Amino acid sequence: MQTRPTFRDALEGLGFRGLRDVYANLPPPALYEEAIRRGEGWLAEGGPLIVHTGRHTGRSPRDRFIVRDALTEALVDWGEVNRPIAPEAFDALYERVVRHFEGRDAFVQDLFVCAHPDYRRPLRVVTELASHSLFAHSLFRRPGPDDPLPHEEPFFTVICAPGCTAVPEEHGTRSETFIVLNFTKRVALIGGTRYAGEIKKSVFTALNFYLPDEGVFPMHASANAGRARDRGGESDVALFFGLSGTGKTTLSTDPERPLIGDDEHGWADAGVFNFEGGCYAKVIRLSPEAEPGIYRASTRFGALLENVVFDPVTRRIDFDSDAITENTRAAYPLTHLDDVVPSGVGGHPRHVFFLAYDAFGVLPPLARLTEEQAVRFFLLGYTAKVAGTERGVTEPEATFSPGFGAPFLPRPPELYARMLHERLQQHGATVWLVNTGLVGGPHGVGERMPLAETRALLHAALDGSLERVPFEADPVFGLAVPARCPGVRPEVLQPRRAWADPKAYDEQAQRLKARFDEQLKRFRLAL
Repeated sequence: MQTRPTFRDALEGLGFRGLRDVYANLPPPALYEEAIRRGEGWLAEGGPLIVHTGRHTGRSPRDRFIVRDALTEALVDWGEVNRPIAPEAFDALYERVVRHFEGRDAFVQDLFVCAHPDYRRPLRVVTELASHSLFAHSLFRRPGPDDPLPHEEPFFTVICAPGCTAVPEEHGTRSETFIVLNFTKRVALIGGTRYAGEIKKSVFTALNFYLPDEGVFPMHASANAGRARDRGGESDVALFFGLSGTGKTTLSTDPERPLIGDDEHGWADAGVFNFEGGCYAKVIRLSPEAEPGIYRASTRFGALLENVVFDPVTRRIDFDSDAITENTRAAYPLTHLDDVVPSGVGGHPRHVFFLAYDAFGVLPPLARLTEEQAVRFFLLGYTAKVAGTERGVTEPEATFSPGFGAPFLPRPPELYARMLHERLQQHGATVWLVNTGLVGGPHGVGERMPLAETRALLHAALDGSLERVPFEADPVFGLAVPARCPGVRPEVLQPRRAWADPKAYDEQAQRLKARFDEQLKRFRLAL
């Protein structure tokens, strides 16, 4: 009688040999036990597992490479973001990784990506660490009780071995750390870093490469839905594009609107759908008062906290401390949240929000964009770094990341911008620019837009209240700004009026607009 292949057989088929034990699809309690037994982390008050990732407390974008071969040569937007590596170098690294696992344990999770059944596909994550297996179990979509385990033909495989390092002279890498994506072989190799976000973003980058050919617009955006799922035949879905620190997770996790997902989605002919099954939230200065849902999800059993400070005696968590890094993170399944869309699928969005943290204090808290402005701001992907949040940053710095996710877009930004424009034309979504940064002045003078007022603006846009108020033209950027909004101070809606010195506003705004104009010269896109 023919026997079903084992997980060891599957890994040996990938070239692994001499493995000690293979831990396949362990649930969170067992992964907790393994992680703590192996000294990977600590159990904190309330039940989350805390791990510290060592010298890598964030992604290593300069150490990420894509194999340049017949498939990718003409499709990938090669440059500083998408760095090429030879197939031979990948093969040598692959052999080094599988040799690293000899005599060691391997943790395997067989999961899914893409919530919509037409696009759902199996994913395998092979890790050296139990905590990374827990991360994958939390972040990706887990098979249900009636689903067959997809371990025989994974769509994509991630192999993560933090203890394995590259030899730059031999492997063509920049350093000992490597994140190498091979789209032809459908494999990602990760080594030399314990930062779990590399697993998540490698999968996202792969989806950004493959899905456009299937008519799916992949988006670095969160999504939620209205409680009345249908309004006059229209879907009540909202999308939130934004870079780290702009409030994407916070604003989409809205007590009045069930969450579809907090970070990565596809927009297909049938509507939007979540790629993932969990959240990876930034939790520096997280509080139960400001963000109760995320706080509860991050402080219960099953959550994984990265680089969060805690008291080793009482095991109490200090979310306010940045002693290790500003980029403290919580990974947890969507089921940790009280109000979610279980299917991870929604209709076509009625509203799209572009979030920007403007540290110069010149963008309005909310503005309605034309289709042309929407494409331009999508290509800009603007936000700003603030002094003190990153080593070496002493003054606010404008940051541009096309598509609000350039590090994860292997193809030219114009391709994704055209997909956005086509969907806006077809489905008529209203696009809004939201400044979650400063109002009333630049860094050091202005105040951060209060979360309560930002939420009031979003709710007014979502429930149609702003359709009944006049809009005024922004004098520098040409944006349509609402004249009033319930729950929002009138003086902050038009930034120029909020500045004590209007002339200083004009000078600052013109400088930022000049940066915008210069940045847009990079792109060739005819609307």
